This record gives sequence, C-alpha cells and structure tokens, in this order.
Amino acid sequence: MNENLEYMGHEGYALMGAVFDVYKELGYGLGEEIYQESLELELGFQEIEFSPKSELVAYYKGHRLKKRYIPDLLVSKEIVTELKAVKALLPEHEQQLLNYMHLTKKAVGYLINFGTKTSVEWKRFILKEYIPAS
Repeated sequence: MNENLEYMGHEGYALMGAVFDVYKELGYGLGEEIYQESLELELGFQEIEFSPKSELVAYYKGHRLKKRYIPDLLVSKEIVTELKAVKALLPEHEQQLLNYMHLTKKAVGYLINFGTKTSVEWKRFILKEYIPAS
C-alpha cells in the first residue's frame, strides 16, 4: 500500500469507528455541539487519544503566528477533525479543513457530517507535503 495512504491510517480507522458508534446511538438531526460532546465521550470510552478544542499553532513563511486555530478535535496529536451537522457537506467545508491543515502543517484531516439521514458523511484528506520523513 502507498505510504501516503497508510499515514495515520490506524488512528483514522479508530476515529471513524467511534464516529459510527455515535451516529448509531444518536442518529441525525441534532446540533453539532451534541455530536461533539458525544464523540469526545466515545473517544474516551475507546481510549483514543484526542484533544478537544485545543489550540493549534499556525505558520506564515515558517514563522509562528499569534493567531491560533481551534479545531473541533485533534486526534492522536496529528489528525485535524472538523465536525458538522448539516444537510450536506459543501466545498467551503472542505476548503475550511484544508486551510486549517495547511496553516498548521498537519498531514491528515477528517471532515465529518452527522446531519445526513442515511449515514455519516465523511471525507479524509491527506496533504503529503506535511507527512514527516521516515
């Protein structure tokens, strides 16, 4: 398998297992804050390392910026996770996550939407330029 696809794969798989457990329990149509808190509990139950609403440092031309980004979750110290509870993910949701990944130089991001009726809608993004050298 391609190294880029394997990067943080186990951690991402564990994250999505927790996400599906939350969706199975709560269904769709609730507010984002309910899913946020429930997912934090589920990650804790499953002993998955995460930081909720933690500040991430942003950079400009290699210089740390004073302004910080606060993602919904940072899983395993490397996976930027953005939660939504909307009818459908839109290109601006994707761009928001990609911007945060670029600013913080994190290689992996998950955009997760609990707002759809049939299942969780999610997308995984990998920015290979930020994968640490082995």
